[in-house]
Amino acid sequence: MATVTFEKAQRWYPGADKPAVPGIDLEIKDGEFMVLVGPSGCGKSTTLRMLAGLEECNEGKIFIGDRDVTHMPPKDRDIAMVFQNYALYPHMTVADNMAFALKMAKVPEAERKERVAEAAKILQLEDYLERKPKALSGGQRQRVAMGRAIVRQPQVFCMDEPLSNLDAKMRVATRTDIAKLQADLGVTTVYVTHDQVEAMTMGDRVAVMKDGYLQQVDTPLNLYDKPVNLFVAGFIGSPQMNLLQATAKDGKAQIGDYLVPVDPAASSKLGPQHNEITVGVRPEAWRLVGESDGGLPVDVTVVEELGADGFVYGTSDVEGTPSNVIVRVSSARDSVRKGDTIYVTTDPESVHVFDTETGERLSD
Repeated sequence: MATVTFEKAQRWYPGADKPAVPGIDLEIKDGEFMVLVGPSGCGKSTTLRMLAGLEECNEGKIFIGDRDVTHMPPKDRDIAMVFQNYALYPHMTVADNMAFALKMAKVPEAERKERVAEAAKILQLEDYLERKPKALSGGQRQRVAMGRAIVRQPQVFCMDEPLSNLDAKMRVATRTDIAKLQADLGVTTVYVTHDQVEAMTMGDRVAVMKDGYLQQVDTPLNLYDKPVNLFVAGFIGSPQMNLLQATAKDGKAQIGDYLVPVDPAASSKLGPQHNEITVGVRPEAWRLVGESDGGLPVDVTVVEELGADGFVYGTSDVEGTPSNVIVRVSSARDSVRKGDTIYVTTDPESVHVFDTETGERLSD
């Protein structure tokens, strides 16, 4: 096992007017499951491919353990890659697919069979070893691709959106399998996804990227509770955080005639320097109140029933509110109907405050 370190690693594609990854600094601990997440085109796959040696690193350095692998061929980096499209050989059996890299490395046949058998047991593929890939489901093919990586016994796993081709139910089951497998094997893993729910579920830490730059690297819970800027606040969380345009007034955030209380740390920063602000409220942080209690009015357009609880999507004619205001409702969900007008408020400690111009977080 090994640590992975990026030191101002840059990738600039020929003909591009700017680098895809301007210079990333990131340290991944030994045995850690690190997830790179962000929208399409943010540089997460390019970063992973630089680590794997599939993309040239134009400037900076990449280390696996103490070894500088920046300009080392992929075969010498001691990594195993799992791709989005499985990349299995259709004419080979499952066992042969899993053993192929070992055969190329001239590993003795007895050891190859032993390693394949161990990986098949871990991945519950023992009954499929003699099948061809066309006789497997999507989830089983992805497990074969995982098995091919496991038998290599690498220092680092590199996974590039391996669940993208699976249906929703299979994705949930397989991501749990991958997280458990990584914890059991203890192999340092760098996992790329655009799905923030996947990232929050699987990662020991999550690195949020935008336009090639790291926005925040933290545990999933800290990303959710204390996003460092507006981008992270809007990206992390499902449904996403409500972001409301406001102005600072007497240490509070004013949205039309509605005053949102904010925590003392943020309140002390409001004023001429941070006058135009954005208030963030998670759907579960809203509380239903009566019309006379001075809450934010929301006209209900959709009630999303999820069983244990639900989400209300609505609009508000108060200036500064987004097109959709999202509220989670539990005990009161049966009393909320499409077409109703509800009134919501929140507590100061549940309000995230950002400077609208810079995106900087103002609240603690």
